[in-house]
Amino acid sequence: MNTKIITLSLLITIFTACHKNTTDFSGIDFRAEMRKFVEEISQYARQQNPDFIIIPQNGQAIITDDGTANGSLQTAYAKAIDGCGREDLFYGYQNDDQPTPQNDKESMLQLCKLFKQNNLQVLVTDYCYTHAKIDDSYTQNQQNGFISFAAPERSLNVIPSYPAKPFNENTEDINHLNEAKNFLYLINGDKFSSKQDFIRAVAATNYDLIIMDAFFNGEAFTSNEIATLKQKQNGAKRLVVAYMSIGEAENYRFYWNNDWNKNKPDWLEEENPDWEGNYKVQYWNTQWKSIIYGNNNAYLDKILSAGFQGVYLDIIDAYEYFEQKTQ
Repeated sequence: MNTKIITLSLLITIFTACHKNTTDFSGIDFRAEMRKFVEEISQYARQQNPDFIIIPQNGQAIITDDGTANGSLQTAYAKAIDGCGREDLFYGYQNDDQPTPQNDKESMLQLCKLFKQNNLQVLVTDYCYTHAKIDDSYTQNQQNGFISFAAPERSLNVIPSYPAKPFNENTEDINHLNEAKNFLYLINGDKFSSKQDFIRAVAATNYDLIIMDAFFNGEAFTSNEIATLKQKQNGAKRLVVAYMSIGEAENYRFYWNNDWNKNKPDWLEEENPDWEGNYKVQYWNTQWKSIIYGNNNAYLDKILSAGFQGVYLDIIDAYEYFEQKTQ
């Protein structure tokens, strides 16, 4: 056979092999599937702890039917959650320490106000480090009735040195999310020499709410360790909530199978170009859901058994990836 024909045949075979796994997404309502996923997580967790807190981060648009603040409220979703997290509302949307562009800010702000109008707490994380901008971030969020955290590092790996005390520091017991006046968002332990060093540092603060990872360098926090963190330095009670990504798989998590590096499961999508080791997932897939909740080895079950009082759900806006993919 002609060499050119052999080469062409080989190229066709390779191309076909690379594309044989293409999934047909027709008929899938990506926003509805994310709402359903969060509702399932909420229902499962609250069967074990009726007071368990559910806070989805970003992806605020799924609270209405058309994704706008004027749309019809998705009541089942609203009842399944206790609040929402919003990054970059006033600072950091395009660049850290820079004001968020007016149009972007306004669309996010109107959706956040809708959450607040429905008695859902709004937690804003702005990324800024200039003292004047930190002050402005706290002021603007308070004026809108939101609690906020000005993060000097996007990797969320430090307890800020400014302000010297948490904004709206208080000596009150915090038993419910709507009682919190501030929070600390600290999910990366790379600045701490050990798990005990991390615990000591956090325990020495007076934040009303701690959002942290359920693991330190792959080692799960124990229920005794979490119990220690439920008390502020001043002796008052606070809430401790675990971060959990549900829209991406992370290759440094306990559930990651190294075989996936070569043989990806059907539900595992491409790597996030902005976050190495994070992979988009078909979050409506039952295999992925079983990794997240519903059995002793699932992510949420580990969080529940460790005594966390809630979960902070990330990559809610994963629906945007699939909407763009299918356009």
